[in-house]
Amino acid sequence: MSESRLAPGWAALKASGRTALIPYLTAGYPTPATSAAALRSAAEVADVLEVGVPFSDPLADGPTIQRSSFEALRQGMTLAGTLDLIARAELTPPVVIFSYLNPILQYGVERFLRAAEELRIGGLILTDLPAGGDPELESAVQQSGIDLIRLVAPTTRADRLRHVLAGAQGFVYLVARLGVTGARSALDFDLGESVQRVRQATSLPVAVGFGISTPEQARTVGRMADGVVVGSALVDILGRDGVAAARRFLGSLREALDLRDR
Repeated sequence: MSESRLAPGWAALKASGRTALIPYLTAGYPTPATSAAALRSAAEVADVLEVGVPFSDPLADGPTIQRSSFEALRQGMTLAGTLDLIARAELTPPVVIFSYLNPILQYGVERFLRAAEELRIGGLILTDLPAGGDPELESAVQQSGIDLIRLVAPTTRADRLRHVLAGAQGFVYLVARLGVTGARSALDFDLGESVQRVRQATSLPVAVGFGISTPEQARTVGRMADGVVVGSALVDILGRDGVAAARRFLGSLREALDLRDR
């Protein structure tokens, strides 16, 4: 098993008492050219970058990410195109690929892992592959240089949580609330308890996502978790107002997290 490419960054963050900012962007949205510029801009403040592979049936995603995925697909974005986009963007922070299982199966698991290794991809999140759903595929990822990152729901029982996190790598992505992705005006009141349950089951860093849309929310989550993931709100601003506005939004989140960290 190769050494984690994400671990050094998390160790540095912990040593400095900082919270990770993890932006999510859909590959190819709103256009392939703008997507590359948005990734490079986000990389200026991101500790980890999540890059979503467009998929035709994104069941875990809300309206914003669905629209971005469909628009990217309409313009011809594929998994191969996503990997090429990441290569051309020449990103400094580690990249985590966020994908449904089908695009990777169609591309070929071994072929994908080789390509991801060449790009020094840090991690992989498979939204529709539950722990134990495909032991052979999961083992292939775990034995590669790419961390297999697990999604955990806030309602996951303690016994199931131990099973899910037994082979987890990189960090744990804790879903802040039930339902699909999307910006929300308020956080779930028992989020802190969910974070603590995950911490009791693993020594991996815990990042929280789904619904974080304001600096105030980011600061609140940053007090509980090791990382904050922002997706729908960022994608919405990018599609509506462009790269510069998206960068300003991320800057406001970074500032809020840094205020929390002081």
